[in-house]
Amino acid sequence: MSTLLLALGLVMIVEGLAYALAPSLIERMLEALRALPEAAIRQVGLLIVVSGLILVWLAWQLGASVG
Repeated sequence: MSTLLLALGLVMIVEGLAYALAPSLIERMLEALRALPEAAIRQVGLLIVVSGLILVWLAWQLGASVG
């Protein structure tokens, strides 16, 4: 459970930094997302999920403990 909380905290830090340091970039990215078709956004989301799973698997293989 502590690993899950650590991961969630790290995601929140990265997301918060993006909004705090580059809010205009976030606005431009949101505008670009609005211009994309829903299927393309879904594909990007799935690609990010698969990439995250690969990173978690890689960390586990390198010895990171879960639990």
